[in-house]
Amino acid sequence: MKNITNWRIDRMVKKQTAGRDNLGDFAPKFAELNDDVLFGQVWAREKELAPRDRSMITVASLMSQGLFPQLEAHNKMAKQNGVTKEEMVEIITHLAFYAGWPKAWSAFDIAKKIYGE
Repeated sequence: MKNITNWRIDRMVKKQTAGRDNLGDFAPKFAELNDDVLFGQVWAREKELAPRDRSMITVASLMSQGLFPQLEAHNKMAKQNGVTKEEMVEIITHLAFYAGWPKAWSAFDIAKKIYGE
Protein backbone atom coordinates (compact mmCIF):
# COMPACT_ATOMS: atom_id res chain seq x y z
CA MET A 1 0.00 0.00 0.00
CA LYS A 2 1.38 3.37 -0.95
CA ASN A 3 2.21 5.77 1.84
CA ILE A 4 -0.37 8.58 1.84
CA THR A 5 2.34 11.22 2.28
CA ASN A 6 4.19 9.99 -0.79
CA TRP A 7 0.92 9.69 -2.65
CA ARG A 8 0.19 13.35 -2.05
CA ILE A 9 3.64 14.38 -3.23
CA ASP A 10 3.42 12.21 -6.35
CA ARG A 11 -0.14 13.29 -7.16
CA MET A 12 -0.53 15.71 -10.02
CA VAL A 13 -3.26 18.23 -9.35
CA LYS A 14 -5.60 18.37 -12.31
CA LYS A 15 -7.69 21.50 -12.81
CA GLN A 16 -11.38 20.69 -12.91
CA THR A 17 -13.17 21.94 -16.02
CA ALA A 18 -16.35 19.82 -16.00
CA GLY A 19 -18.52 22.80 -15.06
CA ARG A 20 -17.23 25.00 -17.84
CA ASP A 21 -17.13 22.12 -20.32
CA ASN A 22 -20.77 21.18 -19.68
CA LEU A 23 -22.46 24.39 -18.52
CA GLY A 24 -20.06 27.23 -19.28
CA ASP A 25 -22.26 28.89 -21.91
CA PHE A 26 -25.60 28.02 -20.31
CA ALA A 27 -24.86 28.67 -16.61
CA PRO A 28 -21.46 30.37 -16.40
CA LYS A 29 -21.64 31.32 -12.70
CA PHE A 30 -22.60 27.79 -11.65
CA ALA A 31 -19.77 26.42 -13.83
CA GLU A 32 -17.32 28.84 -12.18
CA LEU A 33 -18.46 27.85 -8.66
CA ASN A 34 -18.21 24.16 -9.53
CA ASP A 35 -14.72 24.36 -11.03
CA ASP A 36 -13.10 27.10 -8.96
CA VAL A 37 -14.77 26.90 -5.56
CA LEU A 38 -15.94 23.30 -5.07
CA PHE A 39 -13.07 21.58 -6.87
CA GLY A 40 -10.54 24.41 -6.86
CA GLN A 41 -10.82 25.42 -3.20
CA VAL A 42 -12.79 22.86 -1.18
CA TRP A 43 -11.27 19.71 -2.69
CA ALA A 44 -7.83 21.35 -2.55
CA ARG A 45 -7.94 21.52 1.28
CA GLU A 46 -5.82 18.37 1.51
CA LYS A 47 -4.31 19.30 4.86
CA GLU A 48 -7.77 19.21 6.43
CA LEU A 49 -9.05 16.10 4.62
CA ALA A 50 -7.27 13.95 2.03
CA PRO A 51 -8.82 13.61 -1.46
CA ARG A 52 -9.20 9.85 -0.85
CA ASP A 53 -11.32 10.56 2.24
CA ARG A 54 -13.32 13.24 0.43
CA SER A 55 -14.01 10.73 -2.34
CA MET A 56 -15.29 8.11 0.10
CA ILE A 57 -17.56 10.66 1.78
CA THR A 58 -18.83 11.97 -1.55
CA VAL A 59 -19.53 8.48 -2.92
CA ALA A 60 -21.43 7.62 0.26
CA SER A 61 -23.50 10.79 0.05
CA LEU A 62 -24.33 10.37 -3.63
CA MET A 63 -25.29 6.71 -3.22
CA SER A 64 -27.47 7.54 -0.23
CA GLN A 65 -29.33 10.12 -2.28
CA GLY A 66 -29.60 7.90 -5.36
CA LEU A 67 -27.70 10.36 -7.54
CA PHE A 68 -26.25 7.75 -9.85
CA PRO A 69 -25.00 9.90 -12.78
CA GLN A 70 -22.88 11.89 -10.33
CA LEU A 71 -21.94 8.68 -8.49
CA GLU A 72 -20.36 7.30 -11.66
CA ALA A 73 -18.15 10.38 -12.09
CA HIS A 74 -17.16 10.30 -8.42
CA ASN A 75 -16.42 6.56 -8.54
CA LYS A 76 -13.88 7.35 -11.26
CA MET A 77 -12.44 10.12 -9.11
CA ALA A 78 -12.38 7.85 -6.05
CA LYS A 79 -10.38 5.26 -7.97
CA GLN A 80 -7.92 7.97 -9.07
CA ASN A 81 -7.71 9.17 -5.46
CA GLY A 82 -6.66 5.73 -4.24
CA VAL A 83 -9.92 4.10 -3.13
CA THR A 84 -9.49 0.40 -3.88
CA LYS A 85 -12.08 -1.93 -5.36
CA GLU A 86 -12.28 -3.75 -2.04
CA GLU A 87 -12.91 -0.50 -0.18
CA MET A 88 -15.59 0.56 -2.67
CA VAL A 89 -17.32 -2.81 -2.30
CA GLU A 90 -17.25 -2.42 1.49
CA ILE A 91 -18.61 1.15 1.31
CA ILE A 92 -21.52 0.05 -0.85
CA THR A 93 -22.22 -3.07 1.25
CA HIS A 94 -22.23 -1.03 4.45
CA LEU A 95 -24.48 1.64 2.96
CA ALA A 96 -26.96 -0.94 1.67
CA PHE A 97 -28.30 -1.21 5.22
CA TYR A 98 -28.58 2.55 5.71
CA ALA A 99 -29.37 3.92 2.24
CA GLY A 100 -31.33 1.02 0.77
CA TRP A 101 -30.79 -2.29 -0.95
CA PRO A 102 -31.91 -1.13 -4.44
CA LYS A 103 -29.48 1.81 -4.27
CA ALA A 104 -26.69 -0.61 -3.43
CA TRP A 105 -27.52 -2.72 -6.48
CA SER A 106 -27.35 0.38 -8.67
CA ALA A 107 -24.11 1.51 -7.04
CA PHE A 108 -22.57 -1.94 -7.58
CA ASP A 109 -23.41 -1.73 -11.30
CA ILE A 110 -21.46 1.52 -11.47
CA ALA A 111 -18.55 0.24 -9.37
CA LYS A 112 -18.24 -2.89 -11.52
CA LYS A 113 -17.97 -0.70 -14.60
CA ILE A 114 -15.31 1.54 -13.02
CA TYR A 115 -13.28 -1.06 -11.13
CA GLY A 116 -13.85 -4.03 -13.43
CA GLU A 117 -15.39 -7.37 -12.57
